[in-house]
Amino acid sequence: MLKITDLVKRYGSGDPVLKNLDLTIEGESVVSIIGSSGAGKSTLLRCINRLVEPTSGSIELNGTELTKLRGRNLRAARRKIGMVFQGFNLVDRLTVMENVQSGRLGYISTWAAIMRRYPKEDIRRAYELMERVGIAHYANTRADQLSGGERQRVGVVRALMQDPEILLADEPTASLDPKTSEQIMGLLRDLAGELKLPVLINIHNVTEAKEYTDRIVGMRYGRIIFDDKPGSLDQEAMDRIYSGSPHADRSEDLRQAS
Repeated sequence: MLKITDLVKRYGSGDPVLKNLDLTIEGESVVSIIGSSGAGKSTLLRCINRLVEPTSGSIELNGTELTKLRGRNLRAARRKIGMVFQGFNLVDRLTVMENVQSGRLGYISTWAAIMRRYPKEDIRRAYELMERVGIAHYANTRADQLSGGERQRVGVVRALMQDPEILLADEPTASLDPKTSEQIMGLLRDLAGELKLPVLINIHNVTEAKEYTDRIVGMRYGRIIFDDKPGSLDQEAMDRIYSGSPHADRSEDLRQAS
């Protein structure tokens, strides 16, 4: 279970990007986060895996308080948080297998990684996952020879090779055509069920969020203002998520402080 309590993220002396945010995700649910640019969606995901340091608040994953971890303990916790990136984040000159095995870097020695001496069990698991997502025949192909959808599948397998307890996806379909986007969203939904893995997806495409996720969280200016099943996301909710203004949000802050 992921439990976020009273999370605040502030850059410098400006207004907080995340404002006292609470969010709980349980089981194998697929949860999408929607909202305009600047709502705080990507910052939220990056606070969870500590790519961005929270200013205050609590982020707990299956009983481990992530915000208090440092050094070796933080690196160990990050192994359990898989991340799928919008820009794929592959090493183009490496093969698909080598990119996939980078998901195991937190588990094997530096020497083994440099020499590419991957454990047999890791190789077996990589082929199993690549077969599941339809890229096993590209195992020895350089990453820069793949299409966008194929590259994102590599990114998904790399994240799953970490044996994560949660999978985060930051705009995983933004660089893809509509058909491929639907394939990737369907894949994430199916894998969540098969692996009993919670998935949290930051996404701009509301239609895909409603079609492929179990729950939608709507953010505006650092706050969660909608959290319900896709069928409850009506036009009124959409207007609140996408038609607000920074001025209105500051007024809300003043009302809450008074």
